[in-house]
Amino acid sequence: MSDVNFDLDAKSRSDVGKGASRRLRRLEDMVPAIIYGGSTEPENIMLEHRVVTKALEHEAFYSHILTLTVNNKKQKVVLKSVQRHPYKARIQHLDFLRINASEHINMHVPIHFEGEEACVGVKAGGVLNKQVTETEIRCLPSALPEFLSVDISGLELDSALHLSDIKLPKGVEIVALAHDNDMPLVSIHIPRVQEEEAPAPAEAEGSSATGSSATSPSSSSEAPSDKSKK
Repeated sequence: MSDVNFDLDAKSRSDVGKGASRRLRRLEDMVPAIIYGGSTEPENIMLEHRVVTKALEHEAFYSHILTLTVNNKKQKVVLKSVQRHPYKARIQHLDFLRINASEHINMHVPIHFEGEEACVGVKAGGVLNKQVTETEIRCLPSALPEFLSVDISGLELDSALHLSDIKLPKGVEIVALAHDNDMPLVSIHIPRVQEEEAPAPAEAEGSSATGSSATSPSSSSEAPSDKSKK
């Protein structure tokens, strides 16, 4: 768990809609956002773009209990959605979910692979294929991990680890496993090396054979004609 605490200041906004959001982003360098969930009505807010981009640099920000202060009122939330500009380094919109200490939440958290340098299969010449790098979990807010870790040091050639191989913190369950979807996380195999030089002689022999088969009829047709002339 990270010791980083995320406390962000936000302001309420009453002017909503696409046009209002564009003005916020362009003229005031603010990021429009919304807080929803719980028994309270959804609340439209805005945050400084500079503060948001700095916070988003931390992996923990995406799976951490955050504190939003709006009009001097603190709210515990989690980040549920980030909308980014398709080609500019700009944040377009944020969605935050209010949390209740007694209610379970679903969150996507990253998966950290530990022991890669000591991995048995890697030392034997294998290459790791990481197929899943995050997964959805369900837990109470107090049990929310910032990431899940799996030890791959003992992973051998031509073998794999699955979601069920992750050692979960107490009170945390993986949503996919609850639906009997034990997908592979990582596998290791010897890479298939395509030998480019090997097919060349075969191709040459093939073309030579093709050439001889193409010319042999003419040769055989000429031979009888010579014999017939004699």
